[in-house]
Amino acid sequence: MSFFKKIFSKEKKETLDKGLEKSKTSFFSKLSKAVAGKSKVDDDVLDNLEEVLVSSDVGVDTTLKIIDRIEERVAKDKYLGTDELNGILREEIAALLSETKSGEETDYTIPTDKKPYVLMVVGVNGVGKTTTIGKLAYQFKKKGLNVVLGAADTFRAAAIDQLQVWADRVDIPIVKQAMGSDPASVAFDTLQSGVAQNADVIIIDTAGRLHNKVNLMNELTKIKRVMQKVVGDAPHDVLLVLDGSTGQNAFEQAKQFTAATEVTSLAVTKLDGTAKGGVVIGISDQFQIPVKYIGVGEGIEDLQVFNKHEFVDSFFK
Repeated sequence: MSFFKKIFSKEKKETLDKGLEKSKTSFFSKLSKAVAGKSKVDDDVLDNLEEVLVSSDVGVDTTLKIIDRIEERVAKDKYLGTDELNGILREEIAALLSETKSGEETDYTIPTDKKPYVLMVVGVNGVGKTTTIGKLAYQFKKKGLNVVLGAADTFRAAAIDQLQVWADRVDIPIVKQAMGSDPASVAFDTLQSGVAQNADVIIIDTAGRLHNKVNLMNELTKIKRVMQKVVGDAPHDVLLVLDGSTGQNAFEQAKQFTAATEVTSLAVTKLDGTAKGGVVIGISDQFQIPVKYIGVGEGIEDLQVFNKHEFVDSFFK
């Protein structure tokens, strides 16, 4: 099917296949039990499929959408064999991802009309936020772009140190202040420094405290307001990083952050260590926010641009 034509390089595709292996194995073992002894997609099969999708962390609302779509197809084609279920599922999931403009990209790109392009990264501690920033910085630098990092997560000394390690590793400048400094002040300094250095991309790390949503909201609003004194329309992207291995907890974090600030894109990390890969489909659909990046391994190249065709192809391979 040309819809699922290969887009990624062989090496990148192999990394993706390997990263989604646990999710795929778990999903298909459940699916094969759901259709055992059945040749036709009937109400029993659909009930079982619903259970499979929910238990694969696709989420209840998204699962119901997928089941509705399959029911429509069953109604049109009175005899739909269970052997066709795989193909139908992958088509419907890809179509669902298309509705949020998720997974349209094939490479690391930024708009050419925004310079510097300011990316603000949000997410709770422990989700792989700083690692995602480091890997993104590496990819942008590889494209020949000038990148500057801003360590505005001043709540934890470890966050500043960790970002410094990535800045050293990728060999790019970082702007930081002492722990406990005003995060907005760090963001302001970073943008001023970035403009002075003719940066193409500025990536701002922020603190991920969720215990008080009002404080989080106020802090992120202040950071945005202060950045706009330097770059009028900053930030151009607010990237929320979620840990895919936490399944339903990732939904909860997405809910909290989208309530606290305008999130424009998502990165879902740690998919290689979990069978909860279905969370990518559910979160993208529920929040109508495009998934831009997925983490499928520890290596510096293992943060991948999310492409729905390749993802669905690997998931249903």
